[in-house]
Amino acid sequence: MKRFKLLGLPVLLLLVASACVSVRVATDYDTRADFNTYKSYAFYKTGIDQAEISDLDKKRILRAIEAEMDSRGFVKSQDPDLLVSIFTREKERVDVYNNRFGAGWGWGWGWGWGWNAWNPYGFGWPGWGGYNVSTTTEGSLFIDLIDARTKDLVWQGRGAGSLNYSGNIEKKEARIKEFVREILAEYPPNRAGAK
Repeated sequence: MKRFKLLGLPVLLLLVASACVSVRVATDYDTRADFNTYKSYAFYKTGIDQAEISDLDKKRILRAIEAEMDSRGFVKSQDPDLLVSIFTREKERVDVYNNRFGAGWGWGWGWGWGWNAWNPYGFGWPGWGGYNVSTTTEGSLFIDLIDARTKDLVWQGRGAGSLNYSGNIEKKEARIKEFVREILAEYPPNRAGAK
């Protein structure tokens, strides 16, 4: 019994840890960029204007980026080293789950645990099955960092995850901050110092 508990604990911890990962992050960067030289930033209005989201959500995203950049020691400037741009994608994800008892209903023969008064021959009783369908909105936020001098993209981070706000503005703002925090946690690409 104790051995089962000890073996089950790591599996349980793994499941709990994987359930906490709500934003999947991927990054890409220019290996020739010297990320140590970037100290200041400004928002790239041309790119941000093309993002297909509401102006209110744009403001929320930009405020979250500004807070993260400031907390990392970057300075907002009229003559920046980096230009920050964003764009978004959204898609509906449909999950179909087959009911454990199968689709439809029916009678059948089966093996039981033994003879009993209610079911002496192991005869299967009718059951109802079916499919459960759930839909979620999954969104992706891309944050692009562009070298202000050369206008070359030097780093891109993408965060993807579910966007279930349920009309709650506070939850929406918290979710946007989480996306931005998780994405920018990957910048700079080599924390020991990029070449």
